[in-house]
Amino acid sequence: MNGPLASGALAKLTVKGKAAATGYDRNDKFGNGWKDPDGNKCDARQDILSRDMTRLTYKDAKKCTVATGRLADQYTGQIINWKVNSGSVDIDHAVALKNAWISGAQRLSQDQRVLLANDPLNLLASEASANRSKGYKNAAEWLPPHKSFRCQYVATQISVKRKYTLSVTKAEKDAMAKVLRSCPKQKAAKVTPLISAAKTNTIGPAASK
Repeated sequence: MNGPLASGALAKLTVKGKAAATGYDRNDKFGNGWKDPDGNKCDARQDILSRDMTRLTYKDAKKCTVATGRLADQYTGQIINWKVNSGSVDIDHAVALKNAWISGAQRLSQDQRVLLANDPLNLLASEASANRSKGYKNAAEWLPPHKSFRCQYVATQISVKRKYTLSVTKAEKDAMAKVLRSCPKQKAAKVTPLISAAKTNTIGPAASK
């Protein structure tokens, strides 16, 4: 990440209690299935598998659909030799979509929410059971078991929440700050915060990890 210090970015987030989850529906509110935000004719899931894994093989000549690969899982520290349909690797949203919904995404436009669901900044290939144990918990409720990744994980969440103008709870902010005290030089991503959909439908440029 090449942006500001994560601690400084955290200080700029709005602290607010969780909104009710009323109306949340993953497919209806964040788009049904994976999209192709960069227009390379490969969907976001395939792009993240290609980005995060090594020793890749593909099912197609254009090298879009990943068949096998090796993942050095950031959440657990495990090495996973993956093949398609094995179920061992998920694509996780660093800020889970339901967490985004209860921390401000209800104010975003549909297009902005679809962008959030497919933004490489918010996506990470991860060991499936770790991802599923996380669910939609925030940083006060769940952190990666692999402790050396926690600084980057928290910085990524901060970056996503700043980009999409999402809030943090008091407990969440405190948990993030506690992690960052062990890595004071940890940087966040350089992002342009969105303006609320109530004011404009303009979206900021995509950022990468």
